[in-house]
Formats: sequence, structure tokens, C-alpha cells
Amino acid sequence: MQIFQSNTKIVTADTIPSLSLYRSAPALEVRLDDFELFAIDRLRVLKGISDALSRGRKPEEMQKLVSELWRVNMRHWNPSEVINKDIISHFVLRLVYCRTDDLRKWFLSMETTLFRYRFRLESPDAQRMLMSEFNLSYKVLSNAELENVKDKLSQVARSISQPLPTSDTIFFKVPFEEVPELVASRRVFLRKGYAYVAMNQVVSLVVTQFRSHLSKALVLTNRKWTSSIQEQEKGRLTPIVEALSTMYLGPDYSQPKEFAEISIKDIDQVANSSFPLCMRHLFGKLREDHHLKHGGRMQLGLFLKGVGLKLDDALSFWKAEFSQKVGSERFDKEYAYSIRHNYGKEGKRTDYTPYSCQKIIASTPSVGDHHGCPYRHFSEENLRAALGKMGVGGRSMDEVLDKVRNRHYQLSIFNEDMAKLPFDRRGMLHFL
Repeated sequence: MQIFQSNTKIVTADTIPSLSLYRSAPALEVRLDDFELFAIDRLRVLKGISDALSRGRKPEEMQKLVSELWRVNMRHWNPSEVINKDIISHFVLRLVYCRTDDLRKWFLSMETTLFRYRFRLESPDAQRMLMSEFNLSYKVLSNAELENVKDKLSQVARSISQPLPTSDTIFFKVPFEEVPELVASRRVFLRKGYAYVAMNQVVSLVVTQFRSHLSKALVLTNRKWTSSIQEQEKGRLTPIVEALSTMYLGPDYSQPKEFAEISIKDIDQVANSSFPLCMRHLFGKLREDHHLKHGGRMQLGLFLKGVGLKLDDALSFWKAEFSQKVGSERFDKEYAYSIRHNYGKEGKRTDYTPYSCQKIIASTPSVGDHHGCPYRHFSEENLRAALGKMGVGGRSMDEVLDKVRNRHYQLSIFNEDMAKLPFDRRGMLHFL
């Protein structure tokens, strides 16, 4: 009987996986700057995955996206440190996302998805090594056994548009309950309680093990965090950990956009259906008062730039509003320059990007100002009224307010009633 297990063999670059199973925290000294920056880079990857899943990306699109997200965000100036960055960033985010059920659920889902697509990029030898690290000892079908079920395996392969099995194809006999997703999607042949899993399907086996291990590890990490780490590190790591889960990690606006441009004629409709609350509030005040103070102009103006409002349209839009209050001549003299400046057409010609969510949350609006984060700066009564106008109510309203009370200001926006949001609104959440 041939059993799949770890054996002594010649180790080559192709054999050694670049993917870690994150079984134990590394015994490494990490600078505080790296502690935070590595976590932020990984979080960009996870939030990119989350956004793509919410848009219904297909598996082949997800594979390409995950590869690119990893390449762009997880590189290191010292190539030998890339693996350390991977491991350190994972364990930092375990601390960040172990603290509540909602955070654990999100992190578990995103890390499992990341693991799935990274595993598929490993060589067959590296995949086997990862299986052995999970102690997955499954019987490999002998040639005689393969011949006995070859017709059945071929039927399954044809039904899912996979290559037909040959004498070189490796199949494992696996208890069917260990590959629920393959069974549910009818992608394996079943006989006497076993699923016949091809080598190119073992990702399901390993992902199931990875998810189970990480789920248990997050619960244990939470116990350690609440019992000792949180208090011991209150002057050093705790503030970083608590801030990371609410930090803005949206797209890099210097890169090409996937979003369509918006025009002046569409801007009211887009604002009502798609703007997040902070921008919707500013937009409403601008329409109402025909004026915004500097902080509000910067926050809204850069956001409009980020979602696709061209410079000429931006000048026309702001002039149409401000002229009603200050006149066209004064607008041209006092306000047009700053708009062109934001678009990189004046001064140092810096192409400014929209404010991050964290910056908006941290701002301190004065009397008469309307910028900032409504989730942080509004009273509960005013927040209820504003959310009600957006169609948020019932349980969704309670979930949002619960996040606000616990100071999870950025997470609160994601608890709006997503089922009622149009697709373009879900896309606009990418800018939070």
C-alpha cells in the first residue's frame, strides 16, 4: 500500500514552498515600524480580496488578482526578508482580528481565500510538502485500482471539463467528509465513504485543514490578548492593534481606475445612491449653503476627483455652487486655484489623492465645519436621522450604531443593509 507522507528526498527550489502554514509565531525581533507597516501591506491584500469577492469575481479573475495584490504589496527591499514579512504580517493581523466574532470571521474568510490561491501557484512538489506538514496521510491509488474506477473518474472529469485521467494521474482516497466543497459541487467520484481526489484538487484538502487550524488559533489568540497581552502592551502595541482594524486601506489612486468617470449631470444621482455618509453629508451641505469651509472643500473635492470627476467638470461644478454665494469673479480669484492645485495643475504640480478614512476620522471639525466622519462626530440622534435618509433601518441600524459605540467607525459603514444597495454603491465602498 502506498501512503502519501513526508519522505527524505532531494530538496530543490521547486520543492520548497514559499507559502507558510503559520503554525507558530516566529521567534523574531520586529521593529515597531515594521510591525505596523507589514500588517498594513497585508491588510491591503486582504481588503483587495474582500472587495473582489463582493463584486462576484470569477475564480480565474481571483487567481490573477490575488497574485498581483501579493506581488505589489508584499514585496520587500531585501528579497531574503519577503518570507519573514509574510509570517510577521499574518501574526500581527491575528492580534488585530482576534478580538471580536465579526473580526475573526472576516479575517478567517480572507486569509483562507488568500491561502487557497497562493497554494495553487505552488509547484506539485511544494504542494506535496505542504500536505505532509499537515500530516495528511492519504492512500494513493495504485495503477490497478485506478484502472478499476477509471471510467467513473473519466465521467466526473468530463462533467467538470477537466483532463481525463491517465496512468500518470495521482489520485488520493479521502474520507468524503474532509472535502465537503468538492462533494457539494459533484467534482469527485464517491465510493464506500471515500472521495477520489485528483492531485489538482488537493487544494480543497489543504484549505479545509488550514481554515480549521486558523479558526482555533484565533480563539486562542483572543484569550491571550484579553488575559494578558492587551494590558501588558497598553503603552506600545495595543494602540497600534486597535487602530489597524479601523484604518483606511483603500486603493492607490495613482494607479489606473476601474471606476467609470462621473459627470456633472449625473452627480446628484450618484451622490444619493452611492456616496458614503461623510461625502453625502458634505455634498448636501454644499447644495444647501452653496459654500463649504476649507476642510470640507478638500475632503469632498479630492473624493470627487478620486471617483472620476474631471478637472474641467470640477471647476464648473464648484463654480456653479459658490457663485450663488460669492459671485463668479470672487470664485475665479479665490477658489479656482486650489481646485487646479488639487489636480496637480498648479504649484508643485502634485497629483493629490483623496483623504484616507483614518485621516477623516482623526479630523476635528469646528463650529460651522461639515467635514470629518459622521460616525465619530455626529450625535446618535443625528446619525440615526442621516442613516434613515439613506434607507438604513432595523437590525442594520442597530449594527451600525453598535460599531460606533465601540469606536469601530470604519466598520460601521459596512454594516449598512448591503442587500438593498445597488451594485454601484458597493463599488463606491471601495473608497472608504
